[in-house]
Amino acid sequence: MLAMMGEAFGEVDVYTEAQPSDAYVAGLLGSDSFIAFVAVEGDAVIGGITAYELHKFEQERSEIYIYDLAVDERHRRAGVATALIEQLRAVARDRGAYVIFVQADPPDAPAVALYTKLGVREDVLHFDILP
Repeated sequence: MLAMMGEAFGEVDVYTEAQPSDAYVAGLLGSDSFIAFVAVEGDAVIGGITAYELHKFEQERSEIYIYDLAVDERHRRAGVATALIEQLRAVARDRGAYVIFVQADPPDAPAVALYTKLGVREDVLHFDILP
């Protein structure tokens, strides 16, 4: 899934050069907050989604943040991304999450169109704060 995402995002180095250890991945997959689905065709990974459940402070509820969603270029516009989001929606319902949210960069018109079809748009600013 990491290699496919690297290709899809044009960031192969970011997704493949320092891949986490098996122990790290096992811990992540075993955590209650990390959610991942992969779409396969035969032996090939054609799509994937990763998300995090965030437990809220102000109320006893949670929300789901889609961190990465990618589909191999040859399989786009075939419903793969929508199917992955539908799987995530089922998990969100099972966990009692009140919302799923995602960021999209305005120049990424296909992503903006997909998320507009599935949800309500909010225009916000994003800031990276270095530790």
